[in-house]
Amino acid sequence: MTASHTSPLPTRPFGRAGMDITRVGFGAWAIGGPDWAVGWGAQDDSASVAAIRHAVGRGINWIDTAAVYGLGHSEEIVAAALKDIPAAERPYVFTKGGLIWDEANRGAIPQRIGKPSSIKREAEASLKRLGVERIDLYQMHWPAQDGTPIEDYWQAFLDLKREGKVRAVGLSNHSVEQLEKAEALGHVDTLQPPFSAIRREAGAAEIAWCHAHGTGVIVYSPMQSGLLTGRFTAARAAGLPADDWRSRNPEYQGEKLERNLKLADALKPIAARHGASVASVAVAWTLAWPGVTGAIVGARSPEQVDGWLDAAKLDLTPDDLAEIARAIEATGAGAGPVGRAG
Repeated sequence: MTASHTSPLPTRPFGRAGMDITRVGFGAWAIGGPDWAVGWGAQDDSASVAAIRHAVGRGINWIDTAAVYGLGHSEEIVAAALKDIPAAERPYVFTKGGLIWDEANRGAIPQRIGKPSSIKREAEASLKRLGVERIDLYQMHWPAQDGTPIEDYWQAFLDLKREGKVRAVGLSNHSVEQLEKAEALGHVDTLQPPFSAIRREAGAAEIAWCHAHGTGVIVYSPMQSGLLTGRFTAARAAGLPADDWRSRNPEYQGEKLERNLKLADALKPIAARHGASVASVAVAWTLAWPGVTGAIVGARSPEQVDGWLDAAKLDLTPDDLAEIARAIEATGAGAGPVGRAG
């Protein structure tokens, strides 16, 4: 896939991976659909395709998906959305492997498999579903739990890069210790950690490690899966359907939910000052952290894209960041360092 990847939105170098990416990218987790262990409930595939095309049309130049999202379905939706976009205007496509599901029991939690032969089979399957000749970034979704050492599965990723099947290779949900082991074999181009004003743990160590090692960072769930949009309510949390994974998550229940919603409320004055949405402020908070290259933001309709696109250009001031740090401390929401100084 050849493309210019030019964008009217600001871009940043993606570590040393040789790509300049917009500060926000389209996250394709939710569009995978409901029929698997960590789904977001029923989705309208045509709305998902429209959302991707709208994001690309507005200047977003990368999409992050994974084989496991919808058990292959998200990658197929991404392919459908990109099919009619001219090659020169197509975004970078990032995906992930290392999770194997059981077609006979789609509701079971996928297994974290690191066997090199399995990784290579998965990469071939993703290439086919996405309809591309090369994946721009291929990431290990989670540390393996089948006994495969990180050195073995990371070597499989490096081999895929050497063979030209993938352009860059990265890790997702890995610790500094694991990053060090991988880096000793070959450069870790990127890391994808969870990071938001609620879930801040990666700010204590992993992001700083990446900053020091020329490793690009794309954070996921910067709005904490809807909690920091300014539109989420206790009533909505109580009404989440059983096939939406958030209905089972502690952050959407009881005292944690109350704290999280208070934090979202505290972002409203900052959003008003900037003429932006609360969602955009939440995303911009992650982008202000040294070492963070971009944030992955999900959408299931063009309207949702427009709800956070301001974050691509929004620079929070030191006063804004100090106000958010005070709000985090006052509400007691989440865990991890509250600001750049830790």
